[in-house]
Amino acid sequence: MKVVQELVAYFDRRGDLSKTYLRKLLDQGFLAADAPATMIDLCNPVGATFYFKVRGESEGPLWGTDTYTGDSSLAAAAVHAGLVKPGQTAIVKVTVVPPLSDYQGSTRNGVTSHDFGRYGAAFRLGPI
Repeated sequence: MKVVQELVAYFDRRGDLSKTYLRKLLDQGFLAADAPATMIDLCNPVGATFYFKVRGESEGPLWGTDTYTGDSSLAAAAVHAGLVKPGQTAIVKVTVVPPLSDYQGSTRNGVTSHDFGRYGAAFRLGPI
């Protein structure tokens, strides 16, 4: 699944894949895998993109705002980012980004994230 996701992400970044066609592939279940608990094992290389089915959770370890540490809960981050509500499932786009020197916590959508210093892996979430 990871190889297929990387191939699709490559064409998506180049603009060679329309949003309609991407949505069609996702709806048919060809791209999105169930989300892992965290991104820690997938945060290499920077720039990698994944599409995951995420079931939102209002609790879980979470550090950062908009850019989250690699060991943050993907389900809590998706709710914090406003991409899904707790208990609902959605497909989200996860992009591995360069780590920050510090992560600022905040409260959004009923989920509280925490401050953290330097951490070696990070990701951002986005809608499809």
